Amino acid sequence: MQMDNIRETFADIDIYLFDQIQKGRFSTAMRILDAGCGGGRNIKWFMKNGFDVFAIDIDENIVRNIRELARVLAPGLAADNFQVATLGKIPFPDRSFDWVICNTVLHFARDKAEFDQWLDEMWSKLKPGGNFFARLASSIGIKDRLVPTTDGRYVMPDGTERFIVDEQMLKDATERIRGHFIEPIKTTNVENLRCMTTWVISKEARPPGDSNT
Repeated sequence: MQMDNIRETFADIDIYLFDQIQKGRFSTAMRILDAGCGGGRNIKWFMKNGFDVFAIDIDENIVRNIRELARVLAPGLAADNFQVATLGKIPFPDRSFDWVICNTVLHFARDKAEFDQWLDEMWSKLKPGGNFFARLASSIGIKDRLVPTTDGRYVMPDGTERFIVDEQMLKDATERIRGHFIEPIKTTNVENLRCMTTWVISKEARPPGDSNT
C-alpha cells in the first residue's frame, strides 16, 4: 500500500490505537464509543469499515460536524449515535460497548475525584470482556520538571496545566475497577516538554449474578 493510500485509509488515527487494530483486537461486530471525540480522527476508519460507532463531546459544533461526517462515511449510522455530553454523564446504556476510546481527555479532570468519576462512568458503559483505550498526560519521565498547582494538577514544561497521573495511579485505578492490562503501560516523552501515556485495559467477564460494573 502506498503512503498516500495509508493516509487516506487511516487518516490521523492515534498511532497507539492503530496498533490495537493491527493486533486484531477489533471486529465489525463490535460497538465502539469515542468518549471525547474531537474532530473524529479516531473513528473515521471505524465508520468507513462498518463498525457501530458512537461518540460524545462537550462541544455542540463538534458533534454537529461528526454527525455530518457519519452521514458521508457511514450513512447507516443514526444521528443519535453522536451526542453532546460530558464524560461524567454518558447518555448511552450501561454495558453496551465493546470498546471505549478516550484519547487525550482524562487529563482535563479538575482533580482525582473527577478523574475517578469519569473513569467509572466510561467503565460502566463497557460490556463484560470489553476493552478501554486511553492516552493521557503523565509524569512518567518528567516528574522533576512538573510544577504542582492544586488537586493533582501540574504545569508541564510545555506550559499547559493538566491533571497528571503516574504509573502507580494507573495500576491502582485498574485494580479498583477490576480491570486487567492487555498492554504494558507505554509512555512517549516529547522532548521533555510533556509525556503522554497509553493505557489499555480489559473488563473481566462477570459470573452470573455479579452486578459490579
